[in-house]
Amino acid sequence: MLAKRLRSIALFVPLVLVTTYLGGIWFFLFVALVALVAGHEYYRLLEKGGYQPQHAAGLALIALFVLAHRFPDQRLAEGTLAGGVMVLLTWQVFRGNAPGSLASWGLTLAGAIYLGWLPGHFVALRRLIDGLWWVLLTLAITWVCDSAAYIVGHVWGKHRFFPKISPRKTLEGAIGGLVFGLVTPLAFTSILPLSWAHALLLGLAGSVASTFGDLGESVIKRQIGVKDSSNLIPGHGGMMDRIDSLLFNVVIVYYYAYWILGIR
Repeated sequence: MLAKRLRSIALFVPLVLVTTYLGGIWFFLFVALVALVAGHEYYRLLEKGGYQPQHAAGLALIALFVLAHRFPDQRLAEGTLAGGVMVLLTWQVFRGNAPGSLASWGLTLAGAIYLGWLPGHFVALRRLIDGLWWVLLTLAITWVCDSAAYIVGHVWGKHRFFPKISPRKTLEGAIGGLVFGLVTPLAFTSILPLSWAHALLLGLAGSVASTFGDLGESVIKRQIGVKDSSNLIPGHGGMMDRIDSLLFNVVIVYYYAYWILGIR
């Protein structure tokens, strides 16, 4: 299992770093592809759980939500959200009040927001001044937090942390991830306009977001009754399993930079 995980990391991480460095259309296309793959996994999970999501429409909304972050002045986000609500609900009208119509409508829209609007923040973050470094900071906080939680939990973990959602996670691991994620932004203070206080505060917020992003995706999987979102990535599960922590963290980093620090 460890060998599979390392091989997957060796392939995936360079791809992430190269597209992040290139930015522009290449980074946008990479984020969009990742979001669509994760969205496909999400709708397949719902189908496996007995739900009837509007799979194709959901993927279209995911693509539009990511696109909205590339062209923020076009108000695509508002139009996509409003249009999505109306079109998806109108489709349920044509289903003639079929059983599960309400769940189909709500879960399709929720998945598009979760796996389209949230990852699209990477595109917005990359467009900021020093956007390359802000994206790398987001990745660093998340990866350090996740890795530290795994190692500390494996070595010293005794007390379960939300066992009904993620049975293998421990409180000790969560604390270890929080501590290491907390200090990670200090390594970026010479590159980004971050004081040590802002760095620690962002590290704290990002680490908490990473932890609950992971647990949030686990809720979806536990409701369906599966361990992984798919077997796409050997040793890691599916795309959703790889980006769950990042989805919450990138939102925190983006709005901290935009609102608190005034980065544009």
